[in-house]
This record gives sequence, structure tokens and C-alpha cells, in this order.
Amino acid sequence: MRKPFSFDTQLQAARALVEQLRLEARVCVDFISEFARHGAAVDDERFLVENGRFQAFVANGASLTNLLAELVCVLDTLTIKVSSDLDSFRGLTAGEKFIGRFSRQRMWRRHSARVRAAPVVERLRDLLVKSDATTGVIASYRAIGIDFHKLGEHGLIGVVEQRRRLVDKIDIARLRIRELNARALTTQGRIGLYGSRAEWERMEEERRALKADAGRVADEERAMREDSQRRERFINLFQVFVDALNSQVGQCNALSRKMVIDTEERLLIYQAQVDTDIPGSKVQISAELFPAIAGPIELFERNMLVPQELEHRKRMADAVFASKFGAFQQEPEESSGGPIIDTTKISKRPRLRFLRS
Repeated sequence: MRKPFSFDTQLQAARALVEQLRLEARVCVDFISEFARHGAAVDDERFLVENGRFQAFVANGASLTNLLAELVCVLDTLTIKVSSDLDSFRGLTAGEKFIGRFSRQRMWRRHSARVRAAPVVERLRDLLVKSDATTGVIASYRAIGIDFHKLGEHGLIGVVEQRRRLVDKIDIARLRIRELNARALTTQGRIGLYGSRAEWERMEEERRALKADAGRVADEERAMREDSQRRERFINLFQVFVDALNSQVGQCNALSRKMVIDTEERLLIYQAQVDTDIPGSKVQISAELFPAIAGPIELFERNMLVPQELEHRKRMADAVFASKFGAFQQEPEESSGGPIIDTTKISKRPRLRFLRS
């Protein structure tokens, strides 16, 4: 049975995994560089050891991106809940309406007390704190992925180039073997046809020398072929590492994009809350307090967030997220197609609807 989800615990686990992956990636990249310098000295036994390390990195990287995707989804779910709770108290309850029949002043006092008792603003700020922390972890691993992808790819290119030159040497050796064998066969055919017995013995000695040279070159070709095959196994391992980093950077890009859009959505919800002019409803929100999500907050501070413009980008970001993290795809809402958030009307029923794809 799975333990109850704890956002802070999972976030801390993600941070720890980022640092672990930083160290693992460094070990992998260092080995690629070592192999590029001393590939001939690395045997198959070392391959088994390094294969375990590289595969562990790939598996841990996938675990991290899935963990980050889960955190993003949890924040999305919490956003929907806060939005619903916010809209539920923007209207009047049946009891408040009843009181309003006798005293509108008492009705609004009751309404204000209920609104103040609902810690929606605090929850919104907590969402922004969690969004900033999660975005920071995503950005941190994305930077690690980009840096080590460049280093790993550079080392891989060097190793591939070394193997290409080795393959060229193998081709040259095979041509040399055919040439020596052909000359030995020609010399053998001349023995007994021309010259004296002494000449025949000289040609036989020449034939044997040619066959010996062909045998020596064949041994060298066999050793180079085995070395080439061994290098190919390492190259495939390095390619898996580089491809995994590239994939993880792409997943971080999708997560970062979704976090930006979702943060804008949360800020719009906050804007809808503070527009009610409820005393004590405002909390300090600035780019300095939330550096990882400074971009959306700067737009918010300039009043440049528009719900209608957010709708299409939200759909696109959710679609990309779903394509990369299908296991975390959310079911679309029945009311999809309406505005993301209505900041101009106060309804007696929940009106805030957030499009999900």
C-alpha cells in the first residue's frame, strides 16, 4: 500500500536525487574521457562495471523526471481545488441570503467572516512557494543535463572517430592480406616452371615469407577487429547515456514550460481574489521572493496576464506534458471550452474552470 503523498518529502527527495545524478553523470563523463584516452586498456570486465553505472544513471534520471512530473501534477490538482474553493465563497450562501432579508450589513459581515476564515490566499501563496521550489529543482537538473550532455557527446564523438580510424586500418589490413596471398599464389605457380633448382628454392622461400607476412597481418587484423567490436559495445553504452540526457533535458523543458503557464494561472486566481478587496487578502508577491518563477510574476506585476491569452498556451503546454508523461495525464473537464477564469463576474455557484487537456 502506497504511503500518503507528502509534497515536501517528495520535493526533498527530488533535490537529493538531483545531487546524486550530478555525481553519477560526472563519473560517467569521466569514464568516457578515460576511454577516449586509454580505450585499448579497458577490458570486458570493466565494461560490466561501467554498464551497471551507466544503466543506473539512466534509471535514476527517469525516476527523477517522473517524480518532478508528479509534483507538477499535484500542484495542478491543488490549483483546481483552490480555484473551486475561492469561487465558492465569492457568492452568498443560503444562510447569508436569509440574513440579508433583515440586514444587508449583517449579511456582508457574515460573508466577510466566512471569507477570512477560508485561508485561500495563504494557500495561493503556498502554491507559489511550492511552484518556485519545484521550478528551481527542474531548472537545476536541466542545467546539469545540458552541461553533461555536451561533455558526454563531445567524448562520444572522439571515441567514435577513434573506432572509425580503427575500421579504416582493418580495411587496409584486409587489402594487404589479399595482396600478400595473391603474390604468394603467383610465386607458387612459377616454381618448377622457370630457372634452376636454386631459383625454385629462392621462390619457395619468397612464397613462405609472403605467407608468413599474410599470417602476421591477419593476426593484427583479428586483434583490431576484436578491439573494434569491444569499442562498439562501449560506444553503444555511451550513446544510451547521451540519448538519456538529451531526453531528460527535453522532459525538463516540457516541465518548465508547464510550470510557467500554471504559475500564470495561479497568479490569475490570486488576482481574482485580491480584486474582491477583502481586508487582509493581499500578500506580498514579487520576483525577488520567487526567483525561479520570476518571469510570470514580472508579467503579473505589470498587469500583462490575460486569461484569454493564457487559454491556448495552457492547452499546448498540457498537450506536450501529456505526450512526455502519459502516466500523469489528467482527464479533461466536461466544461472545457469556457474561459480559464472569470474575474469580472460573481456567481452563486463555482465558476472558475481551468482547461485541462
